[in-house]
Amino acid sequence: MNYQETVSYLFNSAPVFEHVGASAYKPGLQTTKALDEHFGHPHRAYKTIHIAGTNGKGSCSHSIAAVLQQAGYRVGLYTSPHLVDFRERIRVNGEMIPEQRVIDFVEKERSFFEPLHPSFFELTTALAFLYFKEQKVDVAVMEVGLGGRLDCTNIITPEVSIITNISFDHTQFLGNTLALIAGEKAGIIKPGVPIVIGEDIPETRPVFQKKADECHTSIIYAQDHPVVTSSKACVNGGRDYETTTFGHIHGDLGGDYQEKNMNTVLTAMPILLQKFSISNEDVKEALAHVCKLTGLRGRWETIRKIPRVVCDTGHNVGGWQYLAPQIEQQPCKTLRIVFGMVDDKDINTVMEMLPKNAVYYWAQPTSKRAFSADKVAELGAKHHLKGTNCGSIANAYHKALEEADKDDFIFVGGSSYVVADLLAMPDL
Repeated sequence: MNYQETVSYLFNSAPVFEHVGASAYKPGLQTTKALDEHFGHPHRAYKTIHIAGTNGKGSCSHSIAAVLQQAGYRVGLYTSPHLVDFRERIRVNGEMIPEQRVIDFVEKERSFFEPLHPSFFELTTALAFLYFKEQKVDVAVMEVGLGGRLDCTNIITPEVSIITNISFDHTQFLGNTLALIAGEKAGIIKPGVPIVIGEDIPETRPVFQKKADECHTSIIYAQDHPVVTSSKACVNGGRDYETTTFGHIHGDLGGDYQEKNMNTVLTAMPILLQKFSISNEDVKEALAHVCKLTGLRGRWETIRKIPRVVCDTGHNVGGWQYLAPQIEQQPCKTLRIVFGMVDDKDINTVMEMLPKNAVYYWAQPTSKRAFSADKVAELGAKHHLKGTNCGSIANAYHKALEEADKDDFIFVGGSSYVVADLLAMPDL
């Protein structure tokens, strides 16, 4: 098999949550442990950092990986989902795993793993653990896929665990209250491993505290003593921060929601400074160049300057609480929004939050879980949003560009898959 055939095999042979939803979700760690034992427990060969949460875990994972990389460490980074290429999920010092390594893994190991019927994520996690050992990384930053307690990344014993925040997402698996969801995320808290909580509310704090007490481990709430005192978006991209411990910091990532993420990352820094050789300059330099160091894309990313086009992977109510106001505040003649979502998200609540004064281009991303463009257009009309049914993301984007004046602002988002379709366009 060549690379494309191998990736197709992975997508089609193992259930993929991004494609088919609930039927791909495999609770429990049995298969993960079988794979781990087969490969000789590769994750024990290096240090790890574990990051869970409803929103922000990708940005926090990339930011921490960038800091460690800037400090001279060889850093593995495991995140999901990918936007354009499967290999984005597994990186070492920002470089994606080679195509040939993915091919070799499947060809060599399929006779072992096929009888186990692993999920796509279980297989991908096993490959990541193994590849990081082969690459002799010093430390791997592991982003939880879904939940925490039963996620297949949860076989590690990390140096520090981080839970960014809790909001409603994947309720069919994690529970329909914030306390139940917090309980699943708190499953990554382990004895003797410090835990940092980025954001908490009265409903979730007791859940985290109880688990930390049971594990006899220290817990730090980033909200209690904020390191970030203020931030503002920069005209040329990114954000400027004032902080209590690092002074002025310029951050590479420009979304309003990044203030919370930055506070979480900087709250975790004293723990990392105890365990790794990192200078304050390493921290500042890394956070100013996260995308260059790690390859992160799709977080309030400027795609075009005239007219200005920004895309963002924010895909649930928690994300849109920050995105909607920021989009509305953009100076422009006409606000234009290319929008689509997948069907396990609360689309009606998100649509209530969308700017009423925008021109919409309703579209369907290429995911089996996506709402049809017809359905999105129908719901948009119910919410009194003015728009056109454009079918595909490419059609919607091209139509928005054709109709835009140079002083307009175009936003593309609603789902990671919307952004993935955009970034995959050959003529972008």
